[in-house]
Amino acid sequence: MSRLRFQIEAQASHSRARAGRLKTLHSEVLTPVFMPVGTQATVRAQTFDTLEDLGAQVILANTYHLMLRPGIEVFQRLGGIHQFNGWKKSVLTDSGGFQIFSLPRMGGSFSIDDEQGAVFRSHVDGKRVELTPERSIEMQRAIGSDIMMVLDQCVPSTCDHSTALDALERTHRWAKRSLAARGDSPQSLFGIVQGACFEDLRRQSASQITELPFDGFAIGGLAVGESKAQREDFTELTASLLPSHLPRYLMGVGTPIDLLEAVHRGVDMFDCVLPTLLAQQGVVFTSRGRLDLRRGIYKFSEMKLDPECGCSTCTRYSRAYLSHLIKAKEVLGWQLLGTHNLYFYLTLMSQMRQAILENRFIEFYREKRQPLSRQTDEDHPPTPPVRKRKPSDKRPLQRGDYQIQIHPSGAGRILHRVSGEVMHPVADPREEARLLYVEGSGLSQSFEKGESLTLWDVGMGAATNAMAAIEALERFSQARLKILSFERDLDPLRLATDHPHSFPHVKHRAPHLLLESGQYVSPDGRLEWRLIEGDFEKTAFEQSELPEFVFYDPFSAKTDAPLWQWRFLERLKTHWSGADLSRAVHIANYSNSTAQRASVLAAGFWIASGPPSARRPDTSIWLTRAPQSGQLLGRDWLERWQRSSAPAPESVMQGLASERDEFLERVRKHPQFAL
Repeated sequence: MSRLRFQIEAQASHSRARAGRLKTLHSEVLTPVFMPVGTQATVRAQTFDTLEDLGAQVILANTYHLMLRPGIEVFQRLGGIHQFNGWKKSVLTDSGGFQIFSLPRMGGSFSIDDEQGAVFRSHVDGKRVELTPERSIEMQRAIGSDIMMVLDQCVPSTCDHSTALDALERTHRWAKRSLAARGDSPQSLFGIVQGACFEDLRRQSASQITELPFDGFAIGGLAVGESKAQREDFTELTASLLPSHLPRYLMGVGTPIDLLEAVHRGVDMFDCVLPTLLAQQGVVFTSRGRLDLRRGIYKFSEMKLDPECGCSTCTRYSRAYLSHLIKAKEVLGWQLLGTHNLYFYLTLMSQMRQAILENRFIEFYREKRQPLSRQTDEDHPPTPPVRKRKPSDKRPLQRGDYQIQIHPSGAGRILHRVSGEVMHPVADPREEARLLYVEGSGLSQSFEKGESLTLWDVGMGAATNAMAAIEALERFSQARLKILSFERDLDPLRLATDHPHSFPHVKHRAPHLLLESGQYVSPDGRLEWRLIEGDFEKTAFEQSELPEFVFYDPFSAKTDAPLWQWRFLERLKTHWSGADLSRAVHIANYSNSTAQRASVLAAGFWIASGPPSARRPDTSIWLTRAPQSGQLLGRDWLERWQRSSAPAPESVMQGLASERDEFLERVRKHPQFAL
């Protein structure tokens, strides 16, 4: 039986969010709960009186740091952390595993012994220290925390499968030893699920760790390198694999929007150093977005930090004064901003709990997602720095609705000024195009076989994708390719060809001749590239040669909405299905949006998971019929879709009920989910 006596009080409709309560050795804790981080037995720049006034229920202290200083003897002599620091409520102690993982970033190092633990040098006095599962638990027992964590091995979420598996198996061995070391202590102990960003390993870890009699379970190995979308997907997956009658703890996460998304996916407990860490840097979370008080715009501002906030910082001090304190590096500034950030976090948790209890969480979730996602001050958005042009660079950086941006890597990017969206907003657009479109669609593999192919390039833009296909073709002397590029606005390609130093892919003569005459034929006749201008849905594409491959890359659902409507996609599916081909047409697309994938399924396409990009954990491959092999979206995706707050585009959800019902039914009964 769990030592926490955890109970669920309410479960939200159309969400996995839940409200509960648990009883520790020192206090009752209401969930969902955010635990301020008090690494050294103190939350930096905050008194315990302030934390109690803010409503903090649990603070997190760290075994690694407290073991090095003040040391186990202090806690043994004084009778634990509550007597040591005077905090009367609950304490959770991390085992030290994450801090060991972080040592290389702090200039230190460590080694792992499978049968012992981690060996490292103390950053306090340089002495050799060995942290084993048994010693971690011994230290946590001396600290007297209400909730202890097993010692685990944390690896980057971007590591390879073999490394993740090795760490996972070691974590499980250490978990058993931690449980044995706990003995008859009344303190609770949580197990930790690892597995990086591999679904099979997450399932394996959860299956093994939940067989052990822990009092709760933590989701580890996230917020260490993965994308936001990956973090949300693996949080949802892992939470779904954990027992519903025990608390679930997402370790080290995160921003306010991260907390909202994780509660929606069934997580109960959180910790993160961001509220106080960012406060020290002058950064705060507000209802108007994230503010950086080091900016000059606040020097004369008499406004409150957040007009909608009731914390002591916001009710008394102006932005001008707080900005001054941060620039002068006064500790008071750090303290006041930390108080506000913690109030913001703890109030958000309280609001989420109340919304769950009143069964209106999904409405709260939809209302708060956009405001909590703001990365800048809504009232005073920062102005991007203007790129200084070289004296020799006389050509314009802007044409029509488009202009050139330079990524920090030096690569050129095309910005759509009206929507604010950017084509290929990554460090290496050419590499993204190669991985997502040429390799992801299977086009490169067909070139290896020496095939003659037709490719439709829908949404040519600056021709990054088309040129990636051409560069791949030139590596295989037997293959032939015809490209039909559909585009309504040639300004992005003209900008790129005007600035080849920023867009290396246009140094090839093909895009220049395409702009001049609308077509290009290579000297050896293996490549034919033709431009078809106009809105794609209005062109005579049905009279064009049928493709084996399609790069479906409209700029975005916002700027090219008609191309994402499911009825139009159904028209494409009908046309492409008529191809007299021995295989399905492969359509590569950058999106993994739930609503957009649903539109594609409603139109009748099959969907497989495509390769990841720098921005997304995966992309999409559409197929005109069931493939012989490939990673099709399965029942797990369908279950997530059915729980989604946005199962279809807004135009469908707000349209005729009969149209919406038909759309949802088509997705629900798509044959790919019956496989």
